[in-house]
Amino acid sequence: MDITGLVPLVGENYALKLKNSMQDISSEISKKSTDFSPFVDTFYELMQTKVNPPFEVIWVYAAIKFGFRKSVKVDILDQISAAKELFQLLSACSVSVSGSKSVALLAPVVFMIHSVVKELFGKDLRLKKEKKAMKEVKSLVDLVLGYMSICCSKISEEENLDLVLSFNDLACLWLVDTNVGFESLLSLVSSDVCGWVCDREFHVGYLGGAVIMEVFFLKLCLSLFMELPRDELEMNLKIWSVGSISSFQNVYFFELLMRTILESSLPLNSILKPEEEILLKKVLFDAVLLVDYPFLYQNTNDIKSLALTRLIITHEAVEYFRELDHNRVVSYIKAFTFSHTPSQIVKLVSSQNGLEENTVKANGSAPKALINWLLRLENRGIKVFEDDTLENHAKLCLDISQMEQPVGTLDGKVTDDGLFYVDNAGDDENASEEDQEKKLISDAFVAAAQTMKSSDNESRKRKGKSSGKKIKFAKYELNQNAVPVKVGTSAPNDSSSDESEVQDPNSDSDA
Repeated sequence: MDITGLVPLVGENYALKLKNSMQDISSEISKKSTDFSPFVDTFYELMQTKVNPPFEVIWVYAAIKFGFRKSVKVDILDQISAAKELFQLLSACSVSVSGSKSVALLAPVVFMIHSVVKELFGKDLRLKKEKKAMKEVKSLVDLVLGYMSICCSKISEEENLDLVLSFNDLACLWLVDTNVGFESLLSLVSSDVCGWVCDREFHVGYLGGAVIMEVFFLKLCLSLFMELPRDELEMNLKIWSVGSISSFQNVYFFELLMRTILESSLPLNSILKPEEEILLKKVLFDAVLLVDYPFLYQNTNDIKSLALTRLIITHEAVEYFRELDHNRVVSYIKAFTFSHTPSQIVKLVSSQNGLEENTVKANGSAPKALINWLLRLENRGIKVFEDDTLENHAKLCLDISQMEQPVGTLDGKVTDDGLFYVDNAGDDENASEEDQEKKLISDAFVAAAQTMKSSDNESRKRKGKSSGKKIKFAKYELNQNAVPVKVGTSAPNDSSSDESEVQDPNSDSDA
């Protein structure tokens, strides 16, 4: 008599069946099999037995059920329909799991969407079929972004994925070429950032953050087709970017975004032209550096890494725009200096190494000054950078022969290698009409970003997931020929009755 079906699938029995099933799948992958249908019932049972199924159980079940390896579509509209079908399957299978796990599971969906977008960017978009495909893929990206925003509202403390199979093996279920793996599946994440995620042992939070970043990039790329003057397009993209970052409130996504912007080029060369990448670089630098996001200070576990990454990226941005846009450079330095980041870095480094905080005061709080101080500590044998990537960027930031020269002070005006800021506080009454107009534009950016109407607002209310948090913004002029505006906040003390709602400027609802 076969009693296999009578054994409760719990505890050690569950773990043993999971291990054996994954080994069987691995064996089929190594044979380059395209038919995994005999495993459907096994993984369905493994998925249904637990309220919060293991990551790889949902991943493998969806891959088998969807039949990706034997149903690769050629027609572009069929590809979009297949991506929608997969999105619906994965979101249904992951309804009871954590927010980051739900998002990370969408990696294959994003992989399929990227393939469509890459193909569309090489076609004549004036043709009827391509127009329809563009409209469909934009709608799908908006749908995925809305879902991710809802998932982010239920993210708590996340753990590493304790995988039975390696992630490279799991990735092969979604790739026609089984000789490639993880990096190929996350096609809009650079090799260095992928390596950094691997070093985190596939922490589900960082994996989910990488998938969010991919969809974030796809939305920005698709928005480049808006028929707007370049300055207006740039402003719209900034407003959307700030609104989205504020909506996600995801430190993993934000840190990965900062690390990606640190690199010499964005991982979008399969989609963008060089001039388009420059535009997105401006948008991303402004969205990351000119807004003080409160959610970043609520994550105590990664606060040092976040603070040091912001320090390095600010200096990189200063160098990037030094010869191109002096006013933008000054705004970046001012935003950093008046943020919480310098004091955070000083406090964290000092407390961890038994230093007196007041001994740091003379070194300054401008980006270059702080990097100077940190590298001097490193030279004294005090470990500051736990991350080789940040340490290498810091060393490349400065001429080591200049390291002993203090730059900027905490008490004085903002300075950084000869750059300066003249405090115009109190001069609003004497401001020219042009200056007042620029300030209004800056305030409009802040207000619009703060009250951005997300497509998932109603869904959050139904789920009771409203955070009720206000977002602090540092006010800086964001036009290409910007004049810095004095530091301030635009968050009202209370109710939404005084707030106006701003539709997504990139919405295709009227298309």
